[in-house]
Amino acid sequence: MWECVSAIDAHDERNLLEELGDLYLLITMVAWMKEQEGAFTVDAVLTGIAEKLVRRHPHVFGPGKTASPDQALRQWDEIKAAEKKAAGISGSSLDGVPKSLPPLERAAELQKKAARVGFDWPGPEPVWDKIDEELRELREALQTGDAARIEDETGDLLFSVINLARILKTDPGVALHGTNRKFETRFREVERRLTEQGARPADAGLARMDELWNQVKSQESGKPARDEDSRKTAPDERPRGFDEGQDSAPK
Repeated sequence: MWECVSAIDAHDERNLLEELGDLYLLITMVAWMKEQEGAFTVDAVLTGIAEKLVRRHPHVFGPGKTASPDQALRQWDEIKAAEKKAAGISGSSLDGVPKSLPPLERAAELQKKAARVGFDWPGPEPVWDKIDEELRELREALQTGDAARIEDETGDLLFSVINLARILKTDPGVALHGTNRKFETRFREVERRLTEQGARPADAGLARMDELWNQVKSQESGKPARDEDSRKTAPDERPRGFDEGQDSAPK
């Protein structure tokens, strides 16, 4: 799936054609294997999704027009809950979030599920406070040298940042994907410029790479690099690039 996303981002229609074919092949192959086992048929898979699409979207396929996307979402949740009740299925409001989802996406989905039943922040301000609290706790954990506690507090901090993105109506996965792409583009350009100068990243040193990074960044924005943008870092400090997540973080 992520290969498809990359092809879409790159506007590479030829590669997207190939990746969509791979995706179709995987889905069809699994469904056909189950048909051979006698579990269900490929036709049943397609019929099931078509019926569910119509059933859960009466605002599109029926007379029950809704006034807003939020109302449509609430209606979808109500219909899904009714289906589970009719099937005798009871459980948590968090049911339906696949454990196989990548951690970032799963965190976002768990938060959305909880928010739909009222377990949510009233706005962004208390989430900012929560992030400050988690950051402080992570710093305290770092002082202890306890690896398990550091890992736990790091997870709490990431979870809070994902919560903020959701509150601000920003998809955290999409935001991080964009930042990854931005970092990769800038760092590759730093490498290219070093090559032109006859140097390698491993030999160039942090200060030189940091200077090139700031040049690339300022040229992207069309603004000249300011003196304060070039950090005088010690050899053991990380380059500015590793802090780039703050460029796309909610302000």
